[in-house]
Amino acid sequence: MESDCNNLDNQEIIRYGRQAVAVEAAALNELEKRLDERFARTVALISACRGKVVLTGIGKSGIICRKIAATLASTGTPAIFLHPTEGLHGDLGILSRDDLVIAISYSGVTEELIKIVPSLKRQGLPLLAFTANAESELARASDLVLDISTKKEACPLGLAPTASTTVTLALGDALAVALLAARGFKPEDFALRHPGGTLGRRLLLKVSDIMHSLEETPLVDHKVSLQEALLEMTGKGFGVTGIIDTRKLRLVGVITDGDLRRFLTRYPDPLNLPVSSLMTPDPKTIGPDELAATALKRMQDAKITSLFILSPETRHPLGIIHLHDLLRAGVV
Repeated sequence: MESDCNNLDNQEIIRYGRQAVAVEAAALNELEKRLDERFARTVALISACRGKVVLTGIGKSGIICRKIAATLASTGTPAIFLHPTEGLHGDLGILSRDDLVIAISYSGVTEELIKIVPSLKRQGLPLLAFTANAESELARASDLVLDISTKKEACPLGLAPTASTTVTLALGDALAVALLAARGFKPEDFALRHPGGTLGRRLLLKVSDIMHSLEETPLVDHKVSLQEALLEMTGKGFGVTGIIDTRKLRLVGVITDGDLRRFLTRYPDPLNLPVSSLMTPDPKTIGPDELAATALKRMQDAKITSLFILSPETRHPLGIIHLHDLLRAGVV
């Protein structure tokens, strides 16, 4: 297919792209300077909301509303999007008395938004406006107004909402971050809202969820020979065996495949030596209730592929977890 950019060379294309980014960066810089007590009052008002935050807007503003609602919802502030036109035809029924509404309109005179304002006011719902026109009908009807004005759009024609939508999106992100901090929102809270994602698995999945049972765990007594330990390692297939003091049920050491290779070069007949004279004492371990992500980090730090799981109370062996288990669970 013939290119539609034949009237521009590559340098001109790059120049237009850079100009657009520069205009939007400048607009974001101006927004940063404008965040003041009104922003803090907005955060306080949303924090006090016992219902949900309902965002409403038309066109590009509606798209931004959807993204802001998604960000708020994922960071601890229940939020949804309401299309103003659908609201005029019954969808205002999603509103409850404890809700708060954020209406977004650059001009502040969007007809569909203005038409639903009387209904919002009759229900006594707090109304926040994101607009560039502080004297607009929407602004005058609102309890708080946040300024989303820009000196110019990144669009060279000055027509397509570009810098203005970027500013609005950034303002929504700023609110979400401030609310997140105000509520003491933690990574675990975020993970609960994203259980199917990688972050959710890293922050929710525990060692006990994926560990192998004690019956599957390679363990031998500290008095046996290396030959017996080798049979246990081969039979269980983890490339390692734990060494235990059977009388105390304590893990006292470990022998790995790598250790075996070193023993064969160091000793003339290592298979008949007791494992207690060959093992690495104080092996790396983890508890069953710790996060699988913690197990991964512990393996990475120690440059090993397995961890024995010990009871936090008795320190008795409970099982084993291998790097491959973490891979299969999607933690890596």
